[in-house]
Amino acid sequence: MAHELNDTNFEAEVLQCDLPVLVDFWAPWCGPCRAIAPVIEELTQELAGQVKVGKMNVDESSKTPSRFGIRAIPTLILFKNGEVLEQLTGAVSKSSIKDMIAKKIK
Repeated sequence: MAHELNDTNFEAEVLQCDLPVLVDFWAPWCGPCRAIAPVIEELTQELAGQVKVGKMNVDESSKTPSRFGIRAIPTLILFKNGEVLEQLTGAVSKSSIKDMIAKKIK
């Protein structure tokens, strides 16, 4: 299961993590967010040990999405060593997400 992220734990869970971290910025009312949720859960299992996966509800935590300029959801951001490596917006395919990760973490 993806890690639940919020404004309080984001620094420790994402920016200070030794692994690359894929963060799904989402909201419960967002149809496309709900559509890709099963894909995010599949990736959490498939990439275990290689990439940490987290989900941040933008309604419950607004400071962090603002910090990273999140204007639309779902937005997926791949972090490594505290830096943004890549970002995808919208209900993208599982293969698009895996391709983005594969290109950036080699």
